[in-house]
Amino acid sequence: MACAWAASTRADVVRRHYVRNSAQEAEQFRSRAALGFLAVVMALGGLAAWYFKLQVLDHTDYAKRSQDNRVKQRPEVPARGLIYDRKGRVLADNVPAYRLDVVPAEAGDIDALVASLSKIIALAPEDIARFNDTRRVTRSFLPVTLRLRIDDEEAARFAVDRWRYPGVELVPYLTRRYPYGDLFGHVIGYVGRVDKQDIETLGEGTAAFSHTGKSGIERFYDDSLRGAIGYEQIETNVEGRVIGSLGRIPAKPGADLRLSIDADVQRAASIAFGELTGSAVAIDPRTGEVLAMVSLPTYDPNLFVNGISHTDYRRFMDDPARPLFNRNVLGGVAPGSTLKPLITLAGLDSGLRTPDDKVLSTGEFRIPGQKRGYRDSHGGGHGWTDARKAIGDSVNTYYYRLSLDMGIRKFDEYLSLYGFGAPTGIDLAGETGGILPSPEWKEKNAKKQGPWYPGDTIISSIGQGFWKATPLQLAQSTAALAADGLMRRPHLVSARRTDFDKPWVMVEQPPPRSISRSPAHLRVIREGMIRTVHGPGGTARVISVGAPYLIAGKTGTAQVVSRRGNVSVNPRNLPMHLRHRALFIGYAPAEDPTIAIAVVVEGGGYGASTAAPIARKILDAWLLGKMPEPDPKVLEARLAANPFANVVSSSASTDTAAGTPAGNTTPAAPGVQEPRR
Repeated sequence: MACAWAASTRADVVRRHYVRNSAQEAEQFRSRAALGFLAVVMALGGLAAWYFKLQVLDHTDYAKRSQDNRVKQRPEVPARGLIYDRKGRVLADNVPAYRLDVVPAEAGDIDALVASLSKIIALAPEDIARFNDTRRVTRSFLPVTLRLRIDDEEAARFAVDRWRYPGVELVPYLTRRYPYGDLFGHVIGYVGRVDKQDIETLGEGTAAFSHTGKSGIERFYDDSLRGAIGYEQIETNVEGRVIGSLGRIPAKPGADLRLSIDADVQRAASIAFGELTGSAVAIDPRTGEVLAMVSLPTYDPNLFVNGISHTDYRRFMDDPARPLFNRNVLGGVAPGSTLKPLITLAGLDSGLRTPDDKVLSTGEFRIPGQKRGYRDSHGGGHGWTDARKAIGDSVNTYYYRLSLDMGIRKFDEYLSLYGFGAPTGIDLAGETGGILPSPEWKEKNAKKQGPWYPGDTIISSIGQGFWKATPLQLAQSTAALAADGLMRRPHLVSARRTDFDKPWVMVEQPPPRSISRSPAHLRVIREGMIRTVHGPGGTARVISVGAPYLIAGKTGTAQVVSRRGNVSVNPRNLPMHLRHRALFIGYAPAEDPTIAIAVVVEGGGYGASTAAPIARKILDAWLLGKMPEPDPKVLEARLAANPFANVVSSSASTDTAAGTPAGNTTPAAPGVQEPRR
């Protein structure tokens, strides 16, 4: 009984525990329902807010993204401006070609893509390396050139498999060509492929351009020549296929440039050097326009346009004559006796000399208290010498004495006035200023040679010692003497136009500055320089033979190896690299100059026998339209190195050969057929 009662009691307890409380359950349900409903309302509110943000607040942004997915901008590269000579002959033009562009954002795995493309199109390691360098600094949605100048066979192979390569396009473009080849290598310069450094320097907008100016005129006027990028809006479907064009912003072509250089005179200067190494600059003293500028040996800029091969580049770098080096603006030589007309002018303008003051030349000059003698240009001396004779016969003693009386400070003051020790400002990049000797320069650069001595002043007076002058500086100062003392900025670009149907606009130049206020003193200098060529004791009489016009000039010889003791060294007995540099400056016609010239021949020996005859040929080409006969051996060598350039160069002078003097032509020839833009 007790067990039964206990079991019954436990059952009652369990039943009492599970008795339902309806009111409590209803209240609990209502609470939970309210909480769930609140959660649903909050979720719906959040979703509505999110939709409001997407549809209203961010509408502009997402609409733009949608538009960008549907409409793509395809950059249009403008045609690079053309470059002409003064007669309207094309020196740099554009020819059609194809290039392979890749948009990294659309191309997927770049390494796999390049490997696959290499089976269709030959890709050199240089092409791949340049592509990778460029794309790393370019936004992924912009096209990057993988290879330039795709030939027709490769283009056809790629077209068959084009669908396999999203983001890869075969793009038609205009590539640069230089019809005259190496004749204008150092003047025009060349364009090269845009690289990482170009993009970092010029900005990402440069990435759409395949080329940019690297040297010469192409580099100096790159901003004007390359124009402005345009864009075409392309509509695509969801697969990225092109549906059509929605419009375009046209590219703005680069400006055309007209140079002052005459291709005939340029070719005459190149031929006149033959196999010799050196440089020459011809300037119109009335305007400062450069008529010719050669630096030999030279190079063919066409080799650099789409990337020069390692073989060709190594050939240039290993050549001891340095064909890539522009001697006219980057070099510098001791000017020798070509400075004597200017130093004479300094002596006259400073009041230290009069035109008729005479100095006795005995063949050797000694500084008081010194044993060493300084030789004159003539072993037995020149006798009593005035200003005109000092220039014409190149009498060193006259300048030894004058420089000591003047002192190095005043000497430097006048020579800097004549344009030495500073760049001329020509429109070519990287021009050097040379070296104008001074105690400060020696203290800084040649301290081991001791302080400034009177002997340093003496040798400076004949253009030796620490001197470095560029041929361009010599031509500029010579042009100033020819232009009644007015020194003008040498320049290559005379006019520009913004399109082929627009008029040419002259490029404004800075006003000239005067280097002398005395017409009488300038007349003395001119008479002395005329005596150099046409006088009885003139050092350049050889070039006066048969000349139908009057020439004013001055020869110079810059020593590379000094004399031994009191014995002069015959440069013809030395190896070529140790021979003296031969120089000549001059202008013609002497009574009304239209051309001033400076010629430097490396290893030429003497100015009178080497540099002066070269100058005469250049003067004949400008004044008479007479072209020199090329050396067959030199022509054959150039033909082997660059056949196309020589074919063009040989035919470039037909108008001059027909009898039209080059110096009397109009600045531009009307009716010249326009090349491709």
